[in-house]
Amino acid sequence: MEQSSSASQSVQQENPGRRRKEDAMKHDGNLQLLVGNTDDALKNQQVMAVEALDRRNIWEPSVYYALGKESFYFAGHDISIRESMDTYGALIWPGAIALCQFLENNQQQNNLMDKAVLEIGAGTGLLSIVASLLGAWVTATDLPEILSNLTFNLRRNTKGRSRYTPQVAALSWGQNLERDFPYPSYRYDYVLAADVVYHHDFLEDLLKTMHHFCRLGSRTTLLWANKIRFQSDLQFTECFKSSFNTTLLTELPQQEVRIYKATAKE
Repeated sequence: MEQSSSASQSVQQENPGRRRKEDAMKHDGNLQLLVGNTDDALKNQQVMAVEALDRRNIWEPSVYYALGKESFYFAGHDISIRESMDTYGALIWPGAIALCQFLENNQQQNNLMDKAVLEIGAGTGLLSIVASLLGAWVTATDLPEILSNLTFNLRRNTKGRSRYTPQVAALSWGQNLERDFPYPSYRYDYVLAADVVYHHDFLEDLLKTMHHFCRLGSRTTLLWANKIRFQSDLQFTECFKSSFNTTLLTELPQQEVRIYKATAKE
C-alpha cells in the first residue's frame, strides 16, 4: 500500500531509522562511544529492527526482498520515494523528514538557493531531493551498495524540476577523505546529515567525516537531525557539541528528534 503525507504531516509520522552495522564499541581519547554488553547490543539491534518492521504496511513483499513507495509534498512538488528493506540505508527515517520540513519552513535563515550542499548518509535521497528543489547544487553520498536506489530516486524526483542536476558519489565515513574529497577543491556551503547516528560501528568515522568537511576556514554549516534512541546517541551528541560550535535549532519531543546547527570551532 502506498502511504501519502503532506509536509505538515510528515514530521508527525514515525518513519524509522538509518544505516550501517548493528553494534558499536569505539574508543578514541575524548571520543568514547560504548554500547555495553552483548545483551545491550542485541536489545539495540532489536529496537532498530522493530522500527523498520513497523513499516510493513507499506511494503510490497516478495520472497527475496521488499520494496515500498512513500509519497511526500515538499517545496511545491510531490515526491515519490522508493524504499527497500534490504538495508537501513534504503529506508526513510524520522530525522530526514524533520530536516526536510525545517529547511522548507526556514528558507530565510537557511537559504539553499545556489548553494553547494553535501549530504552524508543520503540513503533514499529524500533530503537531497528537497535541497535540490530548494535551489541547491547537491552531492548526495552513501555507501556504494546504496547508490543505485539513491540515484533512481534523485532522478525521478528532480528531473525537469531542480535548478541543478544533483550528483551522486560513494563515501565511506572516515575512508580516503583527502583522496576523494580534497579540501579546498571540495568545499560546501552546507553539509546535511539525517539519522546517521544509531547503533553502528562507525560513530568515530562519522565524526571524522564531519570534521573533514566542516573545518576552520571552510565557512561550512553542518545541519544534523537525529532521532535519539540509544545511550550511544547521547554520548555522540556530547562529543559533537564539544567538537563544533553548535546550536540546537529545534527539538520534536513526540518524534524524539533534535536538529542541530554546527560550524567549525576556533
